[in-house]
Amino acid sequence: MAVRAEEPKTQDVKFDAVLARAAEYLPVDRLDAITQAYEFAEKCHEGQLRKTGDPYITHPVSVAYMVAHLELDQQALMAALLHDVQEDCGIPNDVIASNFGERVAKLVDGLTKLDKLHMNVGGVDPARGTLQAQNLRKMFLAMAEDISVVLIKLCDRLHNMRTLWAFPVEKQRRIALETQEIFAPLANRLGVWQIKWELEDLAFRYLEPEKYREIADLLASKRVTRERYIREASAILKGHLDTASIKAEISGRAKHIASIYHKMNRYSEQSKTFDQIYDLLAVRIFVDSVSECYHALGIIHSIWRPIPGQFDDYIGNPKDSMYQSLHTTVVGPHGRPLEIQIRTYEMHRVAEYGVAAHWRYKDGNKSGKDDERIAWLRQLLDWQRDLTGADDFVESVKTDIFHDQVFVYTPKGDVLDLPAGATPLDFAYRVHTDLGHQTVGAKVNGRMVSLNSQLKNGDVVDVMRSRASKGPSRDWLNANLGYVRTTHSKEKIRQWFRKQERAENIDRGRELIEKEMRRLGLDLSERQDQLLTMFPYPSWEDFLAALGYGGVSTSSIARKMGAAIAEEEAVAEPVLPPVPEKMAPATLGSPGMRVLGVGNLLTTMARCCNPLPGDQIVGYVTRTRGVTVHRADCHNVLNEEEHERIVEVEWGTVAKLYPVSVRIEAWDRVGLLRDITTVVTEDKVNMVGVRTAENGDGSVTILATLETTGIEQLSRLLSRIEILRGVRSVDRAQERKRGRPTAEPLPLRRAAN
Repeated sequence: MAVRAEEPKTQDVKFDAVLARAAEYLPVDRLDAITQAYEFAEKCHEGQLRKTGDPYITHPVSVAYMVAHLELDQQALMAALLHDVQEDCGIPNDVIASNFGERVAKLVDGLTKLDKLHMNVGGVDPARGTLQAQNLRKMFLAMAEDISVVLIKLCDRLHNMRTLWAFPVEKQRRIALETQEIFAPLANRLGVWQIKWELEDLAFRYLEPEKYREIADLLASKRVTRERYIREASAILKGHLDTASIKAEISGRAKHIASIYHKMNRYSEQSKTFDQIYDLLAVRIFVDSVSECYHALGIIHSIWRPIPGQFDDYIGNPKDSMYQSLHTTVVGPHGRPLEIQIRTYEMHRVAEYGVAAHWRYKDGNKSGKDDERIAWLRQLLDWQRDLTGADDFVESVKTDIFHDQVFVYTPKGDVLDLPAGATPLDFAYRVHTDLGHQTVGAKVNGRMVSLNSQLKNGDVVDVMRSRASKGPSRDWLNANLGYVRTTHSKEKIRQWFRKQERAENIDRGRELIEKEMRRLGLDLSERQDQLLTMFPYPSWEDFLAALGYGGVSTSSIARKMGAAIAEEEAVAEPVLPPVPEKMAPATLGSPGMRVLGVGNLLTTMARCCNPLPGDQIVGYVTRTRGVTVHRADCHNVLNEEEHERIVEVEWGTVAKLYPVSVRIEAWDRVGLLRDITTVVTEDKVNMVGVRTAENGDGSVTILATLETTGIEQLSRLLSRIEILRGVRSVDRAQERKRGRPTAEPLPLRRAAN
């Protein structure tokens, strides 16, 4: 647990404080072993200093102090004291085992980083990301066997985050990002709230320092007023609860900074301000029993009017992390919103300590109930056998374990937990791999639904299968279409395709890459070597095979290609008539763009080709409209005779939306345009114009202008539109007109029959 304010700071903790805290819950005869572990660690780390300048032994002592507040057993405390002797002092694991026992050695081994143990061993990928993924994989698997591993690791990470200021900025950001993506969600999943919120705040402090300071200053400026309000509200509550003979303890609740930041972002979308965040002003009420929780809730609602939609009953419906409490927000004194949480003392202990509150260390036995509470950890042991690499494994943990869960039912009434956003296909693959491969449809609550619809809590899912099915569809692996969300499902589908004929996968991969590059207006022959650099496969055929069986997705190609082209634009040499060197670059009126050779002129995006960030672009100096920006391969630019009016333009920081024309060929039907606009709206893209033309053969051509953020989003939209019923093709439109470049819209041409 994070150290409370009245306790000594962790960097000042002495071993005596660790021993004193352990003596509060452990038998006296177990303290000697802890002392021996400390003396061994102190000798091993003798002469070593941390980046902060402190003796290294202060780190394991501080970690052990936090572990003692989780009330873990003496072996976990010993492992906390010894957790760096193998990594930083070269002490073999068998030496630790012979001195302190097999379990302590196993805990230390689970906490040891692979990148220092096996840096020179053959077969280990030297890339930092892969090593770190292997590192995390080892920790997760050890944690599935003994929960002490991860609890010690969380304390270790918390102390390292508290002293992160001593490291270079680049390393601060890398460690903070890992903390934000892995360790804070892990603490949340285990219900260790105190560690979770402090890890989130510390990570936020290093990843967004300016925003962190801004919120901290806002909180500090209103602290006195806030505390006065909480005292007033608490006094009113105390009086009414005493009158009802409810023995209760009331305290103010601090909102942590990272949480406020995320809530501010959500509120800004609703045009709300910092002062309108309801739970900035919050109190907690502690009572002795569940019945008193609900009794207190009734009293509160009789005093102040509850705000609709702001009540949650986590007692009747506990969170996955075992958290229980009643949450309500009311219009408190002076008409200000006030959040109130009501819980028993035992519920509060679980909220603070999470899984550690239920783990039976004192008698050395783990109850069956406790095993059920972390059953999701056992899945790790099964999943890791199916995943091909450490990176896949860690990604599966991040997506399948740490995301919010939904609970759905099989037709027989069995309950399955899936990550939020899971689909009927994810459900099918969770039940059995063969069921997933043979799925042809699904019913949710008795109604037919699409296979990419998202499941909700309480849904009853009935999967329709066909034994004549030839296996999964390759479209299921297209992230833009949303058929499967869990890494577990994706890996099962990839495994199926990897078993197919290599020649078939290569042909399918070639078809996919040609189609994607054509849709995005890029030349595959010019980008083939670049693609092999982005996706380091031994040969072009290997890359195509991986694309064919789903090892590489078209969405990742669009994302990496867009970033690469934008980077090229920043350093590209002029390809058109050179600009005199004495003419310095100047910032254009349009944000996110730079032009060479002109001053601050009015700029517009050419409507004939609608360039997007990531495209190669040039500028054309018009007589009345300033500079018009075109794609470099725009037909109007290529046919321009006055070359001196063409200037070099490059993308800078993208800070706006860009219009792009999309041509859709489809069979005409009722609701076609509605379905297209629905797809566009779901991706939060604005359609600023749409025109249609009948082709005389029952088909229509639709030319739509969409405001997108770049090539990656465009690729996602084209993929989703293409699967709509009746759509024959969809790609980026390239209007052509001989003569000088223009910014005026061109008429839609009737497609040839």
